[in-house]
Amino acid sequence: MKLTTLIIFSISSLSVFAKTTVGPENGTLMIVGGGSYRDSGILEKFIELAGGSDAKFVFVPTASGRDFTSNEPELPTSWQALELKNVAILHTRDRAIADSDEFVEPLRDADAVWFSGGRQWRLVDAYKDTKAEKMFRKVLDRGGIIGGSSAGATIQGSYLARGDSSGNQIMMGDHEVGFGYLKDVAIDQHVLARNRHFDLFTILKKRPELLGIGIDESTAVIVNGDTFEVFGKSFVLIYDGTFWSREGWEKKELPEADSLFYFLRPGDRYDLKTRRVIQ
Repeated sequence: MKLTTLIIFSISSLSVFAKTTVGPENGTLMIVGGGSYRDSGILEKFIELAGGSDAKFVFVPTASGRDFTSNEPELPTSWQALELKNVAILHTRDRAIADSDEFVEPLRDADAVWFSGGRQWRLVDAYKDTKAEKMFRKVLDRGGIIGGSSAGATIQGSYLARGDSSGNQIMMGDHEVGFGYLKDVAIDQHVLARNRHFDLFTILKKRPELLGIGIDESTAVIVNGDTFEVFGKSFVLIYDGTFWSREGWEKKELPEADSLFYFLRPGDRYDLKTRRVIQ
């Protein structure tokens, strides 16, 4: 009887500490590492996944530092060239407005939302715990797509990397909670273009339960359920405490687990729940 009790307790304990990283139950995420991605096919893929050019798109430029008080925000040139038929621009820095029924009206039947680049903490200050944030998630819940680049990538994780309002060199700052479309994940961007490939360790050595995903420019991960595929022109870096290589790694001299990372290239797939490359 004592032995049986011990076994049950052991199994229960293991479940508490099991990695539980998962993507959204419904819908799709496109998480882009920033940079000039116009010629990478990323926006065209985003439109395809949204249902085509007839779909209803919402563009959110709030992460940008631009002052929109004197003129209305406009779509960037890369978006204007796509000639989409139904695009709404949604922007405010006033939480009371973000919490209003009138403001969120374009999200009620939207098929796709895109968060632009800038500073991710601005998205938190404007939308966290408002009706707007709830309606963003409802786009996913009904099978739509949420995408974003740079700041619009990092906001999709549960931990907000580079969220300090005083500067983007601080990895763990005064804003630490993202929108959490990926649970137990910290997302960084511009990783190779800006030599950021060691920066996520600042977070992961203090929060080792998190999965770190670093995305280079002109590159995206496309998430469906618990898996993602790399899309675009460069690489994605994975920080899961293990190492992986196509050529094998049994004879490599590797650093300690808390200093490991590895690269995935376009077409590679990854299981977010088991934290393993899908081969």
